[in-house]
Amino acid sequence: MKIALVQTALIWENPMENRSHLAHKINGMMEEVDLIVLPEMFSTGFTMNPNAVAETMQGETVLWLQHLAKAKKCAITGSLVIKEKGKFYNRLVFVFPDGKIQHYDKRHLFSFAGEDTKYTAGKDKLIIEYKGFKICPLICYDLRFPVFSRNSENYDALLYVANWPKIRNNAWDILLKARAVENMSYVIGVNRVGFDGNKHEYNGHSQVVDYLGDYLLEPQQTEGVFIVNFDKQKLLKSRKKMAFLDDKDEFALH
Repeated sequence: MKIALVQTALIWENPMENRSHLAHKINGMMEEVDLIVLPEMFSTGFTMNPNAVAETMQGETVLWLQHLAKAKKCAITGSLVIKEKGKFYNRLVFVFPDGKIQHYDKRHLFSFAGEDTKYTAGKDKLIIEYKGFKICPLICYDLRFPVFSRNSENYDALLYVANWPKIRNNAWDILLKARAVENMSYVIGVNRVGFDGNKHEYNGHSQVVDYLGDYLLEPQQTEGVFIVNFDKQKLLKSRKKMAFLDDKDEFALH
């Protein structure tokens, strides 16, 4: 499976400009890919002002994603601010090439920034089956909580979309590798660059780590689209040879 990571600056609380900016980058890709990954809150930046920017699952940004997925004949994913039944969610949407959608609502809300006072936390883990891979999508702060991401479903890839500030990049790099090693899984981390409306600086470090903790894509600091390939057979061969997951602890979340 071929994946494109889109690391970019985001225009603060401006979905129209962000859609245009991202469309330019995506349409400029020369290679065909199976999956395009955008950052967390790719249409607005990490805002605590959901009233100003929230959309619905029938809104312009979701429709744009569906159109793009069909046009590029690939899946596309990222998170955005969604309003549903009077509540706001930091929602990752995974749009398949035929336009069908699965979604995951961020479980661990970033209380340090007050996200838990503006948004409603999700409860359910999502496992997506696509192109012969089982993918577990998560969002930014989820990275700090290994219990929820534990590989109990025999997934093949963890996917994190983020707005992770430059000042805490060391934790981002360490934790992405840790999640890959402990779960014997590919791990994708897609972050943004630039400054947001609160003057927080981001320098990306989007990366891909394999199931043994080695980089397929080393942390990137510039704006760009970066492409990697996943090999399911190599993953399965390594898991068979070093069956670490067979010895994992069993537990249930409540």
